[in-house]
Amino acid sequence: MGRTRKRTAGAALGAVALGAVGALAWAARDMPAAFGGDPTKGARGDRMRLSPRYRDGVFHNVHEAELSGGPDAAEGRKIFKEMFFGEERDTRRPSGPIPLVRDDIPKGESDGQLAVSWLGHSTALLEIEGKRILLDPVWSERCSPSPSVGPRRMHEPPVALGDLPRVDAVVISHDHYDHLDMRSVRELARTLPELRFVVPLGVGAHLERWGVGPERFDELDWEEEVDLGGVRVVSTSAQHFSGRGFSNDGTLWSSWAFIGAEQRAFYSGDTGYFDGFAETGEKYGPFDVSLVQIGAYSDHWRSVHMTPEEGVSTHLDVNRGSGDAGSGLLVPVHWCTFVLGLHPWSEPVERLCADADERGVRVAVPMPGERVEVARPPKLDHWWRTVA
Repeated sequence: MGRTRKRTAGAALGAVALGAVGALAWAARDMPAAFGGDPTKGARGDRMRLSPRYRDGVFHNVHEAELSGGPDAAEGRKIFKEMFFGEERDTRRPSGPIPLVRDDIPKGESDGQLAVSWLGHSTALLEIEGKRILLDPVWSERCSPSPSVGPRRMHEPPVALGDLPRVDAVVISHDHYDHLDMRSVRELARTLPELRFVVPLGVGAHLERWGVGPERFDELDWEEEVDLGGVRVVSTSAQHFSGRGFSNDGTLWSSWAFIGAEQRAFYSGDTGYFDGFAETGEKYGPFDVSLVQIGAYSDHWRSVHMTPEEGVSTHLDVNRGSGDAGSGLLVPVHWCTFVLGLHPWSEPVERLCADADERGVRVAVPMPGERVEVARPPKLDHWWRTVA
């Protein structure tokens, strides 16, 4: 009887262990592909080595970012403690469901208005001079190499990927998982065979591994550009880092300028605040609208993520070419959808609005899914306070 119980217990433990191994295998099934491709090979690698930003096998910022190589062990332990055991951990999520706006994006051809539909985090659909440009599309449940582990979105996408109107191009700021999502890229490439991708130098290696042919994308170094049917798409400088695996900075990161005959837009991507934005403003500004990163800031990584107040300064810098630098519209991004920082959930947008008001900057804070016509932005209604 004793042997029977032992055999039964052993079989049960074996089944549990086998199930655990299976669960781990399931969680890791997409990870090798999600890590992306090797950008150093062939003609791409040769071109990268010619970039003024590339040396010693990696890309570099204009001003070296403190955390571009990752925090040391002691700093990492401190961040981990604050993230999971800090006093503010319960404030990093809203108190209720985040409100969404459905069916706000016109399904037909663009009406020619300069408009932004913010879809959560940094994903946005920019309409400029009849073209639709999708920025950093992330539809996955998690921003992670695994569909089962990693930061999970706090609201569903306000529009299904398959329900988007015709998109002319996808523009990627850098290859971090909350900006470059393998599953979204694969689905977009499959369902929209004419879709064009515009990415920073080196990121094309990831697209190729995911089945996107090189004829479908352009890889740009800073100050390089492509023409999208009359809209110039220009790769501009940023202060950040890159990496999807166990090393950083193997691909470039960018902010972006979109320049039409009459309309102009700017997207910061992820970045620290630096003097490159003033240079961008002098070369390509002023902009009618700027989409600027405001969330996931911390003193631990100050040089690679802006505070909300620095986001306002960035908006003013890129509009230096205007007699009235505050005349453009600022739309904040990189907040609301994922917990990626140590601050309370609504703190970025509260700080942004307060500072913008003091400095005379016009701000629109759409709900996820809401379309903003830049010429007629909605009145600031502080919608986030109902669930903060």
